Amino acid sequence: MLALRDIRKSFGAVVAVDGLSFEVGAGEVFGLLGPNGAGKSTAIAIATGLLTPDSGSVDLLGLGSPSSPAVRMHLGLAPQEITLYDDLTARENLTFFARLYGVRDIAARVDELLTLVELSERAKDRVSTFSGGMKRRLNLAAALVHDPQLLLLDEPTAGVDPQSRNRILELVRGLAASGKSIVYTTHYMEEAAKICDRVGIVDRGRMLEVGSVAELLARHGKDTDLETVFLTLTGRSLRE
Repeated sequence: MLALRDIRKSFGAVVAVDGLSFEVGAGEVFGLLGPNGAGKSTAIAIATGLLTPDSGSVDLLGLGSPSSPAVRMHLGLAPQEITLYDDLTARENLTFFARLYGVRDIAARVDELLTLVELSERAKDRVSTFSGGMKRRLNLAAALVHDPQLLLLDEPTAGVDPQSRNRILELVRGLAASGKSIVYTTHYMEEAAKICDRVGIVDRGRMLEVGSVAELLARHGKDTDLETVFLTLTGRSLRE
């Protein structure tokens, strides 16, 4: 579904991504994990076609680079920053994004998504009145509005309550079960261990290890956990 091969990207003298490679299969949740400044955001921007790598290749669905608008139609992005309009209602937000993507039968699709993220009863309320968890769920719905095959979810549970976090995780697993491929970034290691089929740990633009959580734990000792593996690979020093 998605393949990044030997991606390199620099900004002046700063190397953001240095030979990064990973693949995500159909119906797989792939956790892209790393400390601040590890290169995750740059990798996601390249995977969505928003940034062009200095070298290497990106392929989505065997169609080529997502820098092509026709290819990019097959992916959806829910960025860490909420991309909703506070002065619009939940329904108006989804309707706006659906029109941008040329979705057919917009009203039916919006109703379907509001039901999926359990916001039907707040459909006519302005987003400015929503809690953080409600905004996160609507942000996810906006990424799904055109029914993409690949989802890139950047910290989709940041700043939400336990109930919203649990619902978002259920939604992600359900989407993967339906065949969608998902790239999932999070700083919550227990969350990654729970939801991801495989994880890749990135630091300083390089892939340090990749595999299922069980495989990573087996390599580092059966009495460890994912957070310990993460800290062992990336270090315990604070990052800016």
